[in-house]
Amino acid sequence: MELILKEDIDNLGFKDEVVVVKNGYGRNFLIPTGKAVLATDSAKKVLAENLKQQTKKNQKLIKEAEKLANDILKIDLKISSKVGEGDKLFGSISSKDLSDALSKQGKVLDKKYIIIPGRNIKRLGNYEATLRLHKNVVIKYPFEIVAEIKKKEDK
Repeated sequence: MELILKEDIDNLGFKDEVVVVKNGYGRNFLIPTGKAVLATDSAKKVLAENLKQQTKKNQKLIKEAEKLANDILKIDLKISSKVGEGDKLFGSISSKDLSDALSKQGKVLDKKYIIIPGRNIKRLGNYEATLRLHKNVVIKYPFEIVAEIKKKEDK
């Protein structure tokens, strides 16, 4: 079923994007909640006209997103976490943790625009997340998870 999204939806697409979803998901959730409409020929024509008008606005947004992408790629990010036996983490690292770590570096990015392979990470090492900064600006961002340095307590 082809739908036109009326708002950004995690792991599906951005506003005004034409997406293909399963019939039940479209009929039972997206359309009744107003998050999408059927992509009929007339709706696609209206969407095309709206997108043409938004193109100039989007050029500025794309430039800002590309600048942010370049700034983020310059950051060598290491996330520290408590470690158990071997290289297993206590808990896991998710897109929220990556979002918080980027915020500490001065680059605010909502967790819904960060996609980590497997949704969360449970081991030390180097990983790559996908950051969606704009519909047309998607980057692969490398980061590392390191062991938290344990502080020795004097008794």
